Amino acid sequence: MSQEICDFVTPSCDLLAFGEPTHQEPAFARVRNELFAQLVGRGFRSIALETDRVAALAVNDFVQDGIGSLDAVLSEGFSHGFGNLDGNRQLVTWMREHNQHRPPEERVSFHGFDAPTENYSAPSPRTYLEHARDYLGLDLELASLLGDDERWSRSEAILNAAESIGATADADRLRTLAQDMLDSLYARAAELIAATSRAEWYRIKTHLTAGIGLLRYHREAAKPLEQSARIALLLGTRDALMAQNLLDIRAIETSRGPTLVFAHNLHLRRNPSAWRMGDKDLTWSGAGAVMASLLGEQYTVVAGSLGRAEAFELGDPEPDTYEGFLQGLVTTWGLIKATAVTATRMRTQTTSPQHYFPLDQATVDCVDVILHISDGTTVARSFD
Repeated sequence: MSQEICDFVTPSCDLLAFGEPTHQEPAFARVRNELFAQLVGRGFRSIALETDRVAALAVNDFVQDGIGSLDAVLSEGFSHGFGNLDGNRQLVTWMREHNQHRPPEERVSFHGFDAPTENYSAPSPRTYLEHARDYLGLDLELASLLGDDERWSRSEAILNAAESIGATADADRLRTLAQDMLDSLYARAAELIAATSRAEWYRIKTHLTAGIGLLRYHREAAKPLEQSARIALLLGTRDALMAQNLLDIRAIETSRGPTLVFAHNLHLRRNPSAWRMGDKDLTWSGAGAVMASLLGEQYTVVAGSLGRAEAFELGDPEPDTYEGFLQGLVTTWGLIKATAVTATRMRTQTTSPQHYFPLDQATVDCVDVILHISDGTTVARSFD
């Protein structure tokens, strides 16, 4: 058992994935920050979080160049309410302080790698497409095709195929125009970068790919499928967009150093993700499964494990569970090779299964390392 993440990072690792079994336990963000500081000392130069990639551009502007204020970027630069988490405030503060007196090539950068969607809604692609159109200087009238933003963003447009706008002629035309804009962005790259900058070109590509991703998500929502198949399709679509974003991030960061990526275990494990949602058994290919297939040994996975949690009334694990085995080895938090975790049974006595996913054999078999937190409250005190 160790608290040194570099003990587990091989020289071939370009993307180190650190997962958490729940978004409800703040101790994982505290440990993540400690591990990231260690990794920066060993050459890592970027971190990617499970948050909207376009919104996160504002966070990177702040940590790189001090643009904006801490409170503003926490409010506007994170999706899913993640800007309210103390761990993310601490991370952004540390990154800004770290970068302040360093040359650009040594500064650490911040990325989001999620699509701009929520569980049961997806916004209009308007702002992303118009941003790209204006940069390209094109005379495209998009407003009549887009219509009112609410017809995209209302939850019915995602939950009910008949209410979706994704299969309409207007949406089809928007997808064609968006792809044409992406083709033009590449065809005119030399001209556009000379007139602006390489960083601005990538920024526009980020906006445009977000818009294309939303059009794709809405198209999938329009398919008249049985509900389980429908939800699994949307989960898989979101993870595919996450994987594409991670590949784009690595293309930007590859010459500067490896990247730490932080998200829920379900998004990062190498094998297909599974979720029992009420009476529905859902399976789909997560971003981690895609990245592992494409990157091979360059992709390393650390799965998060949790013993007790005051945050959502999770009691001590039973001794013959994976978490019970780890609880006997770890007093606060620690890292252990996945191959050293004794095969046993999955934990079942949980109070919030919709928020917390215990370890199972499939997860242990497809990750490299387990990071176990014995008690979230104890970990919080250890960092104060």
